[in-house]
Amino acid sequence: MASPEQYQPRWRIADLDFSRIDLQRVRDDEYTFYLVACASFVESGSDLYTHNLVDFFHDNEQVVAWLRGQWELEELQHGAALRAYVAHVWPEFDWQSAYDSFLGEYAAYCKVELLEPTKALEMAARCVVETGTATYYRALSRSTKEPMLRDLAARISNDEVNHYKHFYHYFRQYREREGVGRSRVLATLSRRTLEMRNEDADCAIRHVLRFRDPARAEDAAYLRQLSARMNTIVRTNLTPEMALRMIMRPLELPPKVQSWVQYPIRQLMHYVFLR
Repeated sequence: MASPEQYQPRWRIADLDFSRIDLQRVRDDEYTFYLVACASFVESGSDLYTHNLVDFFHDNEQVVAWLRGQWELEELQHGAALRAYVAHVWPEFDWQSAYDSFLGEYAAYCKVELLEPTKALEMAARCVVETGTATYYRALSRSTKEPMLRDLAARISNDEVNHYKHFYHYFRQYREREGVGRSRVLATLSRRTLEMRNEDADCAIRHVLRFRDPARAEDAAYLRQLSARMNTIVRTNLTPEMALRMIMRPLELPPKVQSWVQYPIRQLMHYVFLR
């Protein structure tokens, strides 16, 4: 892993030319609007999670330096880039007001007490979270016909894979220190996989809808329909083998055992993405 002073962003918002957006390919795509806007909300709230993680890992200068010096900055850049994309394609959407509304509720989901009981298990949980975001943006990149969004989503997905590598590296260090067994790691991976579609996304959809289509904001049936359609778009563009490899990696299983464990984890992922 790089030392703090070596952290450099893979790309910058200045590298993106929003004037090149092909509006005809995306302007009327309502579901892509929700996928991008919701993602921009969650990414823009990353500083809340950073503060919690910094508090949790306060005694590890290397981890804290990476969280503050790279992870937080790149996550917030993702949010800013997605927000800029929304502003260029759907300028009528009041992003800031909707985000402020979202943040008022979202902050309640970002508490230190919701982290895992040990540092090794929290790093394992982070691996699952990064798996979810990496596969989400990979799916978004594959689902859209608009070239710039395809490029932006691919950039973010690559960042998330890189974040995963760091969390996995730190997981291995803490696993050695704590002596955490595979059964506890598996339990954490399984539970966090089940939570992959969690309150974050549901919260974002509600608040985006409230400001995008106020007349339907209290229509629970429409909200379920909208969420289901978004999930279908992501699910049909997933790269499941990539997600399976990433989720299983912290178990560090021997090849013979790995083939046996793959099936129940694959079924779990199937349930998460098809339910």
